[in-house]
Amino acid sequence: MSRKSASHAEKDDGAMAGGEGYRNPTEVQMSQLVLPCHTNQRGELSVGQLLKWIDTTACLSAERHAGCPCVTASMDDIYFEHTISVGQVVNIKAKVNRAFNSSMEVCGVGIQVASEDLCSEKQWNVCKALATFVAHRELSKVKLKQTTPQTEEEKTEHSVAAERRRMRLLYADTIKDLLANCVIQDDLESRDCSCMVPAERTRVESVELVLPPHANHQGNTFGGQIMAWMENVATIAASRLCRAHPTLKTIEMFHFRGPSQVGDRLVLKAIVNNAFKHSMEVGVCVEAYRQGAETQRRHINSAFMTFVVLDADDQPRTLPWIRPQPGDGERRYREASARKKIRLDRKYIVSCKQTEMPISVPWDPSNQVYLSYNNVSSLKMLVTKDNWVLSSEINQVRLYTLEDDKFLSFHMEMLVQVETIQAFLLLSDLLRRPEWDKHYRSVELVQQVDEDDAIYHVISPALGGDAKPQDFVILASRRKPCDNGDPYVIALRSVTLPTHPETPAYRRGETLCSGFCFWREGDQLTKVSYYNQATPGFLNYVTTNVAGLSSEFYTTVKACEQFLLDNRSDLAPSLQTL
Repeated sequence: MSRKSASHAEKDDGAMAGGEGYRNPTEVQMSQLVLPCHTNQRGELSVGQLLKWIDTTACLSAERHAGCPCVTASMDDIYFEHTISVGQVVNIKAKVNRAFNSSMEVCGVGIQVASEDLCSEKQWNVCKALATFVAHRELSKVKLKQTTPQTEEEKTEHSVAAERRRMRLLYADTIKDLLANCVIQDDLESRDCSCMVPAERTRVESVELVLPPHANHQGNTFGGQIMAWMENVATIAASRLCRAHPTLKTIEMFHFRGPSQVGDRLVLKAIVNNAFKHSMEVGVCVEAYRQGAETQRRHINSAFMTFVVLDADDQPRTLPWIRPQPGDGERRYREASARKKIRLDRKYIVSCKQTEMPISVPWDPSNQVYLSYNNVSSLKMLVTKDNWVLSSEINQVRLYTLEDDKFLSFHMEMLVQVETIQAFLLLSDLLRRPEWDKHYRSVELVQQVDEDDAIYHVISPALGGDAKPQDFVILASRRKPCDNGDPYVIALRSVTLPTHPETPAYRRGETLCSGFCFWREGDQLTKVSYYNQATPGFLNYVTTNVAGLSSEFYTTVKACEQFLLDNRSDLAPSLQTL
């Protein structure tokens, strides 16, 4: 670096330190010019090459935070929105979102991948990704320092990372539950076999020898290189079904089950699991073995990739049906249908903004994980917003408001002489809420989904001049802190259940996003905050209180405080078991 460049760098660092032009200290950027050697048969950037660049950028970010070598543990779902051509530039940005013990999640708004046309100066998003890396040090145990989010965006990503991790860990159980509890349409017998392609015709097996250029300085195979090899065999399998050059649209969660080193032979297997009208799912698995020990193969990775075939107008073509082999082939066929449903649920529930989806989403066991994720993450994102305005304060009870994204939200805050875990457990039991909240006339537990999630039917008195009382079907999700400084969380949102449809006796109400957060402020002292993103049916009541024309908010909060104080001793036995 020249002295002039170094001087500019020092000025930039000084500006960052001064708060102007802030840049996350773990952020790493990569820019690559797409050359002909990087492209596939369609003249577009190979997804395999892109995966290698993504993995390298994310790994460098992880190592910058950890201060030691890191290896790829997993890569969450990737949706490719745009292809990239020769001569265009790929810009990749990655930063550490949160550290969990010896693993960390790397993301910005995910790992952000954008493309740039140098001639027209146009830019567009290509994909986002979330990756998990494990810090590795041979001589000592790694203890990662926690990240300190600065901006609202970083605080939001840091806050919801724990819920993403929970969703990731429960993914396998979600598939099993869906296959066990749902009837997946089986139309194999009704199809014309003469028009079906045998799945065995699409089977691919290929071997790769891991050489030093494929590995890091510790001899571990780059995760991105393995992903690129997987994409290669998956593309071949997809091509054998459609007899054309397919386009990869989605990758469903790379999960590295074990390490691979220089000298390993990697056997990659791919087959088309199922073909839908306009897309097909290809399953890929990777096994590793050493020379002389071929019988001792280690399963190190699996992934599922969704391909389409585009016509001259870039529209998806209709694909031929697949005929699976009996036994394992039929099992993979049905599992592919289950994964397609989960992908739709995840894209619809998790990826949509609140303004793009209905307030009440149908609940069933297959989408429970994603509804709970949306429930908790929506509340956490509301909590981390930094433009709350203090509207009033009465006897140390504070009322804040926030006007954002066409919603009016409010947040009430108080300090209570109660242990944090006690307040959390007392208020997470919605069956007891009528004891202090007059807006809850009665509460029925409809379904205890798991230890931390439950569905309730709530009946509330009529508001204002309404003749009918309201009823709600509420999903309640409670979460304990992952790290010191994290709050206890109780998140509430409306769902729909076929067992509890709307009835003439009640006016069905909806809750978009509401709930409690609890912070420990000292011995026997807890800050309790209630948040609510007001829906249209509740808006008049909210604005009346915010404008100071009613004291019902204050009365309800004080009743909540008294409830906590009066019932502290009720939880003594249960607290000893936590």
